[in-house]
Amino acid sequence: MNDPNHLRSLQERIALYEDMQAYHELYNLFFHNLHRFCFSFVKSAEAAEEIVSDVFIKLWQIRNKLPEITNLKVYLYQIAKNFCLNYITRHFKNPVTSLDEINIETVISLDNPEELCISADLINTIQQTIRQLPPQCRLIFQMVKEDGMRYKEVADVLQVSVLTVRNQVAIATKKIAETLPAYIGQRQRAEGKR
Repeated sequence: MNDPNHLRSLQERIALYEDMQAYHELYNLFFHNLHRFCFSFVKSAEAAEEIVSDVFIKLWQIRNKLPEITNLKVYLYQIAKNFCLNYITRHFKNPVTSLDEINIETVISLDNPEELCISADLINTIQQTIRQLPPQCRLIFQMVKEDGMRYKEVADVLQVSVLTVRNQVAIATKKIAETLPAYIGQRQRAEGKR
């Protein structure tokens, strides 16, 4: 998903040739991360899935403008965020939700062998620490560390400064790092008793 040349190729195939295979590939590349992102706003898996589908319907409707879009990932996240905020306004008759009020669940993916070696206890400890982060900090951490977005991309989507993104990632990383020595000491004491 992070290969800009591949994304550019998919954009052009969709725009110039109305290539459904490219469209489906793009959908599959972004569905999971966009769904998780939308869920963090709307708190409903079904609504999040519907919103992601609407994002891709919108993308198909404007396919002739795709070559003009310089960063498709940021563009998709911006559409998704706008659709989420519209959904919240429409369904809850409330003003737009502040990022500080958003509560998200973060999932740690185990994509490589090194991460597979981490025990389930440690993963649980890290997940607990992430869940305790302030909502905006959690969302930014998820977008940078799990979705692989650059600071600038996250700043564009959330309409905050790059410095804010950098600071929030630093805060999250520090909090996670602070829990690890306590966890490691606890594990060593438990293993010493055996």
